[in-house]
Order: sequence, then structure tokens, then C-alpha cells
Amino acid sequence: MTVVLETFEIKTKAYCDVINITSQVQNATERSGLKNGIVNVHIAGSTGAISTVEYEPGLVQHDIEDFLEKIIPYKENYAHHKTWHDYNGAGHLRSFLIKTSQTFPFKNKNLILGSWQNIVFIENDEKSRVRKIYVTLIGE
Repeated sequence: MTVVLETFEIKTKAYCDVINITSQVQNATERSGLKNGIVNVHIAGSTGAISTVEYEPGLVQHDIEDFLEKIIPYKENYAHHKTWHDYNGAGHLRSFLIKTSQTFPFKNKNLILGSWQNIVFIENDEKSRVRKIYVTLIGE
């Protein structure tokens, strides 16, 4: 088995920016020199998240944000705010819920995803950022 690590950066907006990163992950898979295996997509940070979704405007621009706001609203007064004197407690909780990594199989250098399934990064922080995404491929 061979292990390949690649990274790429994305610029995000604050408060639930959902960014399609499928093409960057697919490109890393193709460049890896591996034919079959698994790829782990990871954000090293406690207010970002990696997930999958059908990437269409209604879902991405409204439904995800509305859903997360119902269960983990940004305007709550979290204990985290008192500890660190910032206001990203919701971002930490959303990242805790959604997770910072996901793993996907690939075959013949192609990600195995559903017809409408896309890999997304979700910015949960209260401010925009430049995020580094780690793509680790294991295979042969």
C-alpha cells in the first residue's frame, strides 16, 4: 500500500459557507498515481466540517443553514464565549456534530460517489478564513 498526502486551500465566508470541493479531491485522486483505494478528506481545525450533499442552490444556500440554525443557533450565549471571549461556540458545536473528516473509496482513479453526491466543506466559524484541506490517499 502507498500513502499520498496532498493539500489545497479555499477561502470561506463566515457563518455556514458551504463550498463544493469534489473537483479538488478528484484531482488529487487522479494525480496520486494510485488506481484503487480510499481517500480521507480532513480539515485541521475545530470550526470547519467535511460532509456530502446534493450541491444545489436551495439546499446549500438555505436548507442546510436553516436546519443548523434550528439545532445550533449562532446567537445563543454559549459557555465557550465566556471562556475564550469570542463568539464561535456554535461553530465548535457544529463541527463536533458534522465532523472534520470523511473517507471515500475510489476505483480506477475515480471517486465512488452517488449520482448527485458532492463533497463539501462547511465553514462554521463567525469569520471568514483561508482553510487548508488535507487529502490523504491510501491504495495501490
